[in-house]
Amino acid sequence: MLKALWLIPLFALLAVSLWFAAAAWSHFDSNMIEIPFYGYVAIAGGVAMSLLVGGGLMALIFYSSRHGYDDLSGGDGGTTDVTRH
Repeated sequence: MLKALWLIPLFALLAVSLWFAAAAWSHFDSNMIEIPFYGYVAIAGGVAMSLLVGGGLMALIFYSSRHGYDDLSGGDGGTTDVTRH
């Protein structure tokens, strides 16, 4: 039940954004706006770099988690021993 409370608004936002994208796409005439070849290259490069950075960051997250770098160092949330320095 709690999961549905998160999913319903997210799918509603997805539907509204897809509707807006389709309305904007059909509103503009294809003869009015022309993207040159270097524009398509720039868009493809931006998408590729975004996917590369996102994938790299996710790989670092998994690597850090699997090798114990995310574990507590002993002082966070546990009992503290004031005699140790």
